[in-house]
Amino acid sequence: MTGEPLRLLLVDDHEMVRAGLRTFLDLQDDMVVAGEASSAEQALALIPSVRPDIVVMDLQLPGMSGIEALKRLQVSHPRVKVVVLTSFAGQDSVLPAVRAGVAGYLLKDIGPAELADALRAVHAGGAQLHPQVAATVLQSVAETARDPLTPREHEVLRLVARGLSNRLIARELALSEKTVKAHVSAVLAKLGVADRTQAALYAVRSGLVSPE
Repeated sequence: MTGEPLRLLLVDDHEMVRAGLRTFLDLQDDMVVAGEASSAEQALALIPSVRPDIVVMDLQLPGMSGIEALKRLQVSHPRVKVVVLTSFAGQDSVLPAVRAGVAGYLLKDIGPAELADALRAVHAGGAQLHPQVAATVLQSVAETARDPLTPREHEVLRLVARGLSNRLIARELALSEKTVKAHVSAVLAKLGVADRTQAALYAVRSGLVSPE
C-alpha cells in the first residue's frame, strides 16, 4: 500500500478480544487501530472522529445489534466498510449481514495473518467470506433459485396451471384483476417463460405445482 495506513475501528464487547486484535494489527506497517468500541452505539458515535476505513465488528453486542449497526452505517457512513468478525455462521446471522452490505464476514477461528490479508483485500475493493460463510450464502442462493416465487405467486401459478383467467383468479383469491395481472407478469419473468401455457408446463415439470 501507499499513502496513509489503513485505519481500523475494532468493535467487540470482550476487552481481551480487542486487545489481541490490536496487538497484532498494530504490528502491520500498513495498518493502525484508530479506535475501539465495546458496543454498536459507541462505535457509531466514534466514527466521525476516528474516521476508519474499515470497522471490524462482532455481531453479538450489548444493546444495539451488529446487524442494526450495519444498516445505520450504510446510511450515515456509506464509504466506511464493515468486516464482521464473529463466532456465528448460521443463516440467521450471515444472510442479514450480507443483505445489509457487509464487505467481509469472517469467523474468529481465522489466523492473524489471514485476517490482515482479508482486511487489505476489502480495502482494495474485494469481498471476503470465510469458507463456511460462503457455503451458507451459496446454500441460500441455491434454495432461492430452486423456488424463486413468493407464496402468493405460487397461489396464482397453481390457478394459472388450472387454466383460470385473470378474472377468475381474482375472484378465487379475492384480489383485483390488476393485482392478479401484476402477479402473473412477475411469475412469467421469474420463470423466464413467455406465456401462461409455458408457465403452467414449467410449473408442473419443475414440481412447483402438482398436475391437476
